[in-house]
Amino acid sequence: MFRRLSILAVVATLFAVLAEAALGVNVRVRVEGRTQTIYGATQPQLAVPAATALAALEAASARGEFYYHVTQFSFGPFVDQIGRYKAEGSNGWTFKVNGVSPQVGSDVTPVKDGDVVVWYWATFGPAGGPQTLVLRRARRNCYAVDMQDDSGRAQPAAGAVLLVDGKRRSTRAGRACIGRHVGLVRAIRAGAVRSNALP
Repeated sequence: MFRRLSILAVVATLFAVLAEAALGVNVRVRVEGRTQTIYGATQPQLAVPAATALAALEAASARGEFYYHVTQFSFGPFVDQIGRYKAEGSNGWTFKVNGVSPQVGSDVTPVKDGDVVVWYWATFGPAGGPQTLVLRRARRNCYAVDMQDDSGRAQPAAGAVLLVDGKRRSTRAGRACIGRHVGLVRAIRAGAVRSNALP
């Protein structure tokens, strides 16, 4: 009897794992264009059938009805266009998963439930791509803006500005309380990728 229950438990666990793999994963996705957000300012959750960063872009494209293009190279697929802008020279498209820029292609970068995938337009230089801004609520009507480098290390975004209800609010060391507001709050800073949006 105990052996049958053990076998049933193993089979049930295996079935659950296989079912989850077949259903994919749920990730949060945002696509930041050269001049504006293309998809998901609030980083909505999407079901991604294949658990990769490229599949997350495909899911966002289907939901947001925006165009992207992939070129196949010997090293694998390369996203060379999202929306209107094609990659050229030192400008192009890249991505981060949970604030980290992976060292492998988007088709083999794994994502799991709850991950945040951000695709964005970047100008690359000797130090790499631009830092990305991350906005979080510090307390009611107060916000904190951090800048993340390619390894995911974060520091307060000095010089960041909050955009809310059509107004610009300065921050001090990336922190600001803005009082009551109606619309979403975003953060910008020269040379950095704009932040996610929060109520």
